[in-house]
Amino acid sequence: DEATSALDPELVDEVNLVMKQLAAEHMTMLIVTHEMRFAEEVADEVLFMDGGVVVEQGPPAEIFRNPRQERTRAFLRKYLA
Repeated sequence: DEATSALDPELVDEVNLVMKQLAAEHMTMLIVTHEMRFAEEVADEVLFMDGGVVVEQGPPAEIFRNPRQERTRAFLRKYLA
């Protein structure tokens, strides 16, 4: 859950690099993050949750470029601006 939330920026980069390497090795990971660029780059599948409920799910390109749900669009406008 938020693997990098309490880390300084230098350590965040190191942790993200390790997760990218694991993803490249096809390691299955479940990552909770607000770092949308990282999620888009690394994930094979993205779930957007609101209030503990899955609102939208799919490939990163689909979710980040063409979200179907207004709640997802509003969140992405805020975090990808």
